[in-house]
Amino acid sequence: MSTSHSPPRPSVIQLAIKEKAALYAAYIPMFTEGGIFIPTAREYRLGDDVYVLLSLPDDPQRYPIAGKVAWVTPAKPSGNRTQGVGVRFPHDEKSRLLKLKIEEMLGAHLGSDRPTQTV
Repeated sequence: MSTSHSPPRPSVIQLAIKEKAALYAAYIPMFTEGGIFIPTAREYRLGDDVYVLLSLPDDPQRYPIAGKVAWVTPAKPSGNRTQGVGVRFPHDEKSRLLKLKIEEMLGAHLGSDRPTQTV
């Protein structure tokens, strides 16, 4: 009897962002493809596959993202940061369009000195 181990299925995370301030705090512009910070107490490792269903403010559509964990903020982090993971968007056309949409929504907020969840 052969025991083939298939890779674990990526976990699915639903993230509904209701307002632009929260989107600004969660968005990760430093990733070339864009990315999003997801508050979670679940343990993830760098490189883990994560499937995110993202909802944006004032937008009824949900955006599926097959991303990868690109960093981890541990439990009880310093600087009062929220525990969670930074998920990097994949390098594809849907992600490029989503990144443009988010950056268009945020407009003047991007590049400001307001603190975010990520840096």
